[in-house]
Amino acid sequence: KGYKVEIKKLLEVDKKRRDLIGEVDKLRSKRKEIAQKRDEKQGQKLKKELKRKEDELEDLNEDFYKLIREVPNLAKEDVPIGKDESQNKTIREVGRKTQFNFKPKDHLELGEGLDLIDIERSSKISGSRQSFIKNELVTLEFALIKFAFEILNKEGFVSIIPPVIINKKAVEGLGYVEYERGEGYKLDDQYLVGTSEHSVVPMHMDETLDVKNLPRRYAAFSTSFRKEAGSWGKDTRGIFRLHQFDKIEMVSIVNPKDEEKELEFLLSLEEKLVKALEIPYQVVEMCTGDLGFPTAKKYDIECWMPGQNKYRETHSVSTTTDFQARRLNIKYRNGDQTGFVHILNGTAFAIGRTLIAIMENYQQKDGTIEVPKALQKYTGFSKIPS
Repeated sequence: KGYKVEIKKLLEVDKKRRDLIGEVDKLRSKRKEIAQKRDEKQGQKLKKELKRKEDELEDLNEDFYKLIREVPNLAKEDVPIGKDESQNKTIREVGRKTQFNFKPKDHLELGEGLDLIDIERSSKISGSRQSFIKNELVTLEFALIKFAFEILNKEGFVSIIPPVIINKKAVEGLGYVEYERGEGYKLDDQYLVGTSEHSVVPMHMDETLDVKNLPRRYAAFSTSFRKEAGSWGKDTRGIFRLHQFDKIEMVSIVNPKDEEKELEFLLSLEEKLVKALEIPYQVVEMCTGDLGFPTAKKYDIECWMPGQNKYRETHSVSTTTDFQARRLNIKYRNGDQTGFVHILNGTAFAIGRTLIAIMENYQQKDGTIEVPKALQKYTGFSKIPS
């Protein structure tokens, strides 16, 4: 994955910690024996020694957990080996790239011309990578939300609007190191979420779930916030990469034996949503070097965007196996046995990017934008007029 991990130091600290745990346990046992003998002098001596060892163990535990938090989740064995996104693997292309008998516009030119997007005014009050979404584009956003929830509710997903502010314990449990590196927005000792997954997954922190009630599937809508600190100069035009954006996210909490099947199920739902909009797309499998810190396997869906003349990421789906579950202490119970659940997440719609794909693929020669048939019953109109 390319993360730097101090494995040698971690193993050294872990050995010292394990040895010290053994010493502390022996001292505690010995102290009980002496207490029964009522040897006060020996008892006081052992008490001081035990306190010293316990303090030493506390320091070692702190060092150990600091080091172990720097170890990413392992990629699954079937993930392609590669150093970065250039070595990702295209699985399939679906649909023919949209052809025009006129020169197509990009989403910003369309949006400004039809009074749907206003970046100039938003920059006056909010700075770069912000936007006003207006008029019919607002209706189209709510149509996407309604459409997605209708599909996902039929598949047994529980609808959620989660909090967008989470605490440090939740952040550390999720394992997204970008938060701790200052790439997330921080409010005192809390953080703004980068996706609703960040608040939905920790919802079951420190809980043990009955295996009979798995899988638990959630469909969550939220506004999300990202600094995009590592994206300076990238995608500065339009609404493709903003600091604030809306998103519908799917989260699945499953029995470990069902994890691989669930990953394919979530991917199939994403494809179902995109196919319904009749937008050309491709499915890409991420190589090891393009996997995030907690991610064991990941697929992206990239929709065709005529304004850029290339496929761009609109959806992702990934499994974190038991990585987040261990850090957040989320378990399942099966009879008298317990274990850690597996946790997966996927995009239903990243609203802004989906709006771009619709605008650019459905633009007409007369300057209007047609609305995908699947959304027309929610919008109440079939075309955005020029």
